[in-house]
Amino acid sequence: MGTLKKLKNIRTFLSLKKITHSILQLLAIASKISYNIRKKGGDIMANTTPVYARIDTDLKNSAEEILSQLGISPSSAIQMFYNQIILKNGIPFDLRIPANKPLAIAAMNREQIDAELKKGIDSIKEGKIYSADEVDSVLAKEYGI
Repeated sequence: MGTLKKLKNIRTFLSLKKITHSILQLLAIASKISYNIRKKGGDIMANTTPVYARIDTDLKNSAEEILSQLGISPSSAIQMFYNQIILKNGIPFDLRIPANKPLAIAAMNREQIDAELKKGIDSIKEGKIYSADEVDSVLAKEYGI
């Protein structure tokens, strides 16, 4: 074997030895960290903080059912929401109060309800008929629903 080839083999061996040594050092550090965390009664996870929130039971159950179908845990969904807050530098969806307020029938008396119904009947008689899609579009535009 030539001298040059022997030197190349020695360098390769030394490089592999350094890499192996570095890997062993990293494994030793990871092992120590794991031991210290377990010793203190923790688990081996990223630095996390619990988030506690009180929400409506039906809302929680409905949302978790959808998340389950998507294969996403509630913790992951909350983490995604927080990541979006950071990415968007704010709430990741519009928060606004509609310019117009829909009629609150519960707050109306019988005469007011009759007057609104008469407006609807007069509108139909005048040929002003709208499809469900058109009504949905107006509701979405004017009231955000």
